[in-house]
Amino acid sequence: MKQQVNDISETLAGLLSELQSLRKTVDSLYTENRSLNCNVDRLLKENRELRKRLEKYEKPPKDSGNSSTPPSKEPIRAEIERRTKSLRAKSDKPVGGQTGHEGTTRKMVDTPDEIKEVSSHYCRQCGRDLSEIEGVLDYVTQEIDLPPVMPIYRERRFYKKICSCGCCNRDYASRRRGGNAITFGKNIRAIATYLSVVQCMPYERLQSLFATMFNVSISQGTLVNIVREMLDKSRPAIELIERLIRESAVVGFDESGCYVNGKLNWSWIAQTVYLTLVFRDSGRGAKVLEDRFGDPLKRMIAVTDRHSAYFAIDFLNNQICLAHLLRNLEYLNDIDKEQTWAKEAQTLLREAIHLRNEKPTDVIPKENWLTRLDDLLKENLDSLRKEFNELKRGIIKCRDYIFNFLDNPAIPSDNNGSERRIRKLKVKQKISGCFRSETGADAFHALHSIADTAWKNGQSPLDAILALV
Repeated sequence: MKQQVNDISETLAGLLSELQSLRKTVDSLYTENRSLNCNVDRLLKENRELRKRLEKYEKPPKDSGNSSTPPSKEPIRAEIERRTKSLRAKSDKPVGGQTGHEGTTRKMVDTPDEIKEVSSHYCRQCGRDLSEIEGVLDYVTQEIDLPPVMPIYRERRFYKKICSCGCCNRDYASRRRGGNAITFGKNIRAIATYLSVVQCMPYERLQSLFATMFNVSISQGTLVNIVREMLDKSRPAIELIERLIRESAVVGFDESGCYVNGKLNWSWIAQTVYLTLVFRDSGRGAKVLEDRFGDPLKRMIAVTDRHSAYFAIDFLNNQICLAHLLRNLEYLNDIDKEQTWAKEAQTLLREAIHLRNEKPTDVIPKENWLTRLDDLLKENLDSLRKEFNELKRGIIKCRDYIFNFLDNPAIPSDNNGSERRIRKLKVKQKISGCFRSETGADAFHALHSIADTAWKNGQSPLDAILALV
């Protein structure tokens, strides 16, 4: 009996020793497990960061065909691909001129400035003299050429007349002190302004062109002064354009960055079918338009992109640019070619645009189109990439401004008119880099407004500038 009790004590002691050993093992495993969990968390965090960094390489690049990225910021490869890819659906019509299209060709004038008769002076076979033989007219052609360009020096002599009463009479302005006796005429001033603003030529090239083609020596400083003087003469015309835009019912707006003396400014455009007004401001907010146009904004229907500044203004109504939406949807097609939501949305917008093109003057009810759009917006896109829900939320915000162009034939379905008109400033900036002064920038904006307004009304931009001189 005593032996059995001793065996129990030893057994308990052994079990206690094993339990302590197991506890140490458990503690060791627990510590190791915590260390492993920390490493897993670190690795997961690192994996998420790496995925995020690699995501931009996995996504298709954004360009002017699937986003609002301007062509000037595209790589060369994207530009080449863009030339062979278009958002416009492929037509079943043959390439080239369509049936019924009236072609145009150069026509011969009735009274040419110069006539040159071409005939043979000797026989090509026997060598006999043919100068006395009267030729028979075979055919007639005409050639268009430019005369050799030489400057015209026009001298003006100003005479004063003294009346018997002693009064000195001058029907001309007094000569300015320090002024040069030789000045440049209105044609030179108009051509210099036209080439600088409409053709976006920098002053150095203008100087070279005048010297090479017109044999006129003119400094870059004089060219700058000519353009600045044209700014002062353009103010009445700009005031008229601005007043007419205030009275317009449908106005397209857009804005784009421009650099003036190294500082970022914003070029704004307000345009209609017949008017263009471009101006510069330091801001990009709604206050710019409110300060410029005031209460007439409440009577305007604004055609814009989805920039938030336009929806902070109390317009009569809005129409967002469907071309922008189609590009955004095209990007979703690029990142997920298996989904159908973006393709269905594109089809909806294109059908609406096509219907308006087929019926350019009809008032088309938009309720059915909004119903179809709402059906698309109700779909659950959580299984797709986050970009789908982001665009969906953006469309929901501007849902009431998508199909207004169907109700009113005067409203365009896109804001391409504004973008085309403001593109001239990007061309100028790409060629010259930036504007060196605020006065030079304002001159370009004002004169571009006048030249483009003239072009919209079927007039020559050069003639419009010439009228200012």
